[in-house]
Amino acid sequence: MPVIATKQESSTLPESIQQCVYALDQKKADNLRVLYVGDISSITDYFIIATGTSNPHLKALSEVVIDTLNATGQDAVASGVGDQSGWVVVDAYDFMVHLFTEEMREYFNLEGLWKDGNLIEW
Repeated sequence: MPVIATKQESSTLPESIQQCVYALDQKKADNLRVLYVGDISSITDYFIIATGTSNPHLKALSEVVIDTLNATGQDAVASGVGDQSGWVVVDAYDFMVHLFTEEMREYFNLEGLWKDGNLIEW
């Protein structure tokens, strides 16, 4: 699954992140990325960033993330679901999942904003 890892191998990721990435991959999320930002962010340690094909797909992706986390007893809060903005965030506290339509992902460019983070490509 992992193709390239910089400074951190994917096998060292917390299990909950690995499970969420796997679940997103199974639901056909595109361009999955995991960014370690713990050394440069006070709000979270990791970002999972993925692209969905439409707002309904983003909703389905956010639901699979929440279901995956709930199955392990981990709480999460989602915002942007159903608002048709093209961006949904699931906050799992130690990590955040950012789900975008392709246009919104290009517009907000989180990978560029957090370019000092350590990228793990899947």
